[in-house]
Amino acid sequence: MEEKKSWNSNDLWEDELEILKSIINKTELVETTKWGGIVYTVNNKNVVGIGGFKSFFTIWFFNGVFLKDELNILVNANEGVTKSLRQWRFSSKNDINENQILTYINEAIENEKEGKSIKPTKKERIICPFLDTELKSDKELSIAFENFTLSKQNEFLEYIETAKQEKTKITRFEKIKPMILQNIGLNDKYR
Repeated sequence: MEEKKSWNSNDLWEDELEILKSIINKTELVETTKWGGIVYTVNNKNVVGIGGFKSFFTIWFFNGVFLKDELNILVNANEGVTKSLRQWRFSSKNDINENQILTYINEAIENEKEGKSIKPTKKERIICPFLDTELKSDKELSIAFENFTLSKQNEFLEYIETAKQEKTKITRFEKIKPMILQNIGLNDKYR
């Protein structure tokens, strides 16, 4: 028997989620499924999602950080990691107040239409003297490496740079050199 995941407990809250759906359906949002969950969009932009967890069900606002939150009910589910997403958690049907929910959702829709969002910051290139030396000494390898996106380059750089011993760096380099030359990213097999 498959173990139930705490982040996918919609069956524990079927009636409650149907109530939330009926409220959200009074707006212009379009229902879709993303990442295995129920997400609502406007102009193909994520606005809210709903779902059930082990001890609560929730509406999450993808750009909830911009909401006024006059009721002070929104929480950051992953403090320090999540920048803009905020959740409104419920523990029973009695917690659902249609007018309050619609106020928050309509504000979220307006914020999305105004383009309010936190833009992801680009990571800087990781410094790896060992790989930089190897790239400088092998023009073909250097050209192949430069054909990768910055994020894929950083995966290679981090892979080498996190090795504590020089012999580990050499072993890792010998592993990735053919991958670079064949235009295969370090983590492509997982994508």
